[in-house]
Amino acid sequence: MHKRRITAALIAATTVTGTAIAATGSAQAQPATRTIPHTQPAWTAHAQHLGAARSNAVVRSRVYLAPKGGVAALKSFVTAVSTPGSAQYQHFLTHRQYLARFGTTNRTVRRVESYLRAAGLHVTGVGTDNHYVAARGTVAASEQAFGTTLAVYRHDGRVVRAPAHAVTLPASLGASVLTVTGLNTAPHRAAPASNHTNAAPAGFRNARPCSIYYGQIQAKYQADYKTPLPKFKHQTLPYAPCGYTGPQYRAAYEGNSKLDGSGITVAITDAYAAPTIAKDANTYAKQHGDGAYAPGQLTQTVIGHPRKGKICGPTGWYGEETLDVEAVHAMAPGADIHYYGARSCFDNDLLDALARVVSDDTAQLVTNSWGDVEEAETADAIAAYEQVFMQGEAEGMSFMFSSGDNGDELQNTGIKQADYPTSDPYVTSVGGTSTAIGPDGSIEFQTGWGTEKYSLSSDGKSWQPVGFIYGAGGGTSALFNRPTYQDGFTSSAARQVPDVAMDADPTTGMLVGETQQFPDGTYYDEYRIGGTSLASPLFAGMTALREQSGGGAGLGLLNEQIYGNSSAFDDVAGPGPDKGNVRVDYANGVDGSDGLVYSVRTFDQDSSLKVTPGYDLVTGIGVPNQKWTQAPAS
Repeated sequence: MHKRRITAALIAATTVTGTAIAATGSAQAQPATRTIPHTQPAWTAHAQHLGAARSNAVVRSRVYLAPKGGVAALKSFVTAVSTPGSAQYQHFLTHRQYLARFGTTNRTVRRVESYLRAAGLHVTGVGTDNHYVAARGTVAASEQAFGTTLAVYRHDGRVVRAPAHAVTLPASLGASVLTVTGLNTAPHRAAPASNHTNAAPAGFRNARPCSIYYGQIQAKYQADYKTPLPKFKHQTLPYAPCGYTGPQYRAAYEGNSKLDGSGITVAITDAYAAPTIAKDANTYAKQHGDGAYAPGQLTQTVIGHPRKGKICGPTGWYGEETLDVEAVHAMAPGADIHYYGARSCFDNDLLDALARVVSDDTAQLVTNSWGDVEEAETADAIAAYEQVFMQGEAEGMSFMFSSGDNGDELQNTGIKQADYPTSDPYVTSVGGTSTAIGPDGSIEFQTGWGTEKYSLSSDGKSWQPVGFIYGAGGGTSALFNRPTYQDGFTSSAARQVPDVAMDADPTTGMLVGETQQFPDGTYYDEYRIGGTSLASPLFAGMTALREQSGGGAGLGLLNEQIYGNSSAFDDVAGPGPDKGNVRVDYANGVDGSDGLVYSVRTFDQDSSLKVTPGYDLVTGIGVPNQKWTQAPAS
């Protein structure tokens, strides 16, 4: 019965699109079909099959449409315009030119809409720049439309629905289809990458003592300056910095550069939108020497009405936005910042936010501090993400993603793996360091961010191991082969991440300011924070200077320039002189009324990932130096 229903739908829809169907007697020839690759999730091979999906259940799908001329042509163009020395280098397209050359036509959209309606689906919308056609209908109608059977599975402890085999479409239509999403209901949501000690805006402050610059105060005594603290492995360690500020970061990374990012726009995508961001960012900038924002310098756009708040946790995303905005401004106080807030933390909504960035075509750089492990991503979503990345890069944009905060992910998932989207070959993956910025603003040393925690014993005489708690994400991709720009840098045949690194360790992290909810009221206060979601906006801000020095023409896919310009990156070759820092926290996260908690947070112990001379899976090819702020000649 299923096969007859599917064939009938294909015949009816193909007739609507104008393709003749030959008939002999009562039998009609089946139209040629095209299988849409990667539309059956790989996990169905080992999940428990529970039977057919309920025929009247609702399916919300998206048919993503391929670029005109094909994906291969778009990939070739992106590589050519992003590679110094190419005849097409920096010959980027305007948004209008992109749509004329690669954009999906309105005619194709109408053909897909007609096909879906003929199969019994209701068309609910068309994505930005005709990226997709959205539809809603029953399982039965969706099976007819997409030439597959929807089944129910038990997967990762959940009962979910997914295609039992790949989607098939009429050949005349299938060539225009990139992928189909929404048939698979296995939940996938991104998480902000920052390491919040408490999820903002719940009130949190860092306790004292802490160091204004790295190593200022040695941790010989507790906060009373009378009670001794034990040495850590025969070494007296410094108290952790209170949190670096913009002037410290600019001095450390940008040196005496006169550039400030003026004329450049950095876009930021996260989920939701912090209601106090404008006030908080201005307050922080004024208090820490970054300069107040000019009118219109900070813009916030929310893509649709927020949803799925109980699952995604909007308040945690507010803290992420605060960090991203203040970190970009710290490195490029003259750059414009445009924040795009997705409706939720799910792929469809994050894709819509990224697509809006590309469609607006006002930003040269796009920093993103979110992601998930590769095993959770599906090929259909990857195809949709890559189309957005490549369109942006064809228009001169550069995308960077945090590499993650769980090291090799083994402790987190039981599998060593990289994160996505940071592992995509069409983005720049930003890993993390522990960075010592001295009293004159220079970098005294930097090593890989990877932290094992030791708590002060009850008698105050020793440090007791707790274990690995976090570190820069990195690893070998299970999804992508090695891109040519990594040839000669990595020995693996697969894509490896990260590409570059900047400060990410919460022990040597950034001081940020945010309106928070404290026991005595809601008001602005500050705390130190880290994670590779600090490293990515720091790198975006620094790259804004490179854009500015090149006249703002755009840089496109940065990785071609990164791996071709290794002198602009300082190799992180091994451990620094200190094994870590001592951190003191309020037991209640707010004040000293419930006492203080002491711990050692180590450096350069990132799960199984090791810092080595040359490329490594913690810091990539290294940390940008002042040479990175100068764009190459076109």
